[in-house]
Amino acid sequence: MGLYRSEYLWLGGADEPTENVQAAAYTEAVKAAASLGPEARVVIRVLDIGGDKMMKGAVAREPNPFLGNRSIRFLLSRKDIFRTQLRAILKASANGKAAILYPMVATIEELRQANAELRTAMEQLRMAGIPFDDKIPVGCMIEIPSAALNSDLFAKEVSFFSVGTNDLVQYVMAADRGNEQVSYLYQPTNPAVVKLVDMAAQAAAKAGISCSVCGESASDPVLASLWAALGVTGLSMSAGYIPAIRKVLRSIEPSDASTLAGEVRGLCSTA
Repeated sequence: MGLYRSEYLWLGGADEPTENVQAAAYTEAVKAAASLGPEARVVIRVLDIGGDKMMKGAVAREPNPFLGNRSIRFLLSRKDIFRTQLRAILKASANGKAAILYPMVATIEELRQANAELRTAMEQLRMAGIPFDDKIPVGCMIEIPSAALNSDLFAKEVSFFSVGTNDLVQYVMAADRGNEQVSYLYQPTNPAVVKLVDMAAQAAAKAGISCSVCGESASDPVLASLWAALGVTGLSMSAGYIPAIRKVLRSIEPSDASTLAGEVRGLCSTA
């Protein structure tokens, strides 16, 4: 699977992309993925704006944008933009394998509201006689501690998890990863972070859905091995990192992974 960061359609131009412009861009990506094989799928992350990605005119400047009206929060406050994007993604899904990913979900209510908007977009296309994949997989990002802690509930509402470790570490440790003065606190292996990733992976396994990790930690051989040992089923990274990570993971025996997971869980429960 490949991740399509849809916010660049907004950041790359002066105007908000229309439904047709979005549908054309997503369709191009879906068709390109189809050329890679029958199982290739494009995961389209809905507009993840805010924080370090500011869009002129769409999101007001805030004192603390990383904790403000961003991503799914913004979309749920601007349902016109959200439904337009969802319809565009659904139109593209008629041309190949696509999936929808919700970012920055903090509560089960937000997740259910997002799915309700998706059902509305589907009904609008049905009424218009426009084809789409009515079984398109839907996932949510686990990048806020509350989402990880409630991952057992979230797993009942979606088809897959994507653990965003960049933001998860930042929010767990209350340390801006771009601030050199507190960079020592940016610790992907801090027990608090590891416990939350483990919690999400276990909740996904119990619900029978997949759980991937994206972010810088997925491309680190040691951390990738750790996530895999804890039950993460996929790693999202730039293509250049894939050969090295694949080589490392293939060298690990299942029994060794199980031992590693047990040792790490034990260490996380001690001082």
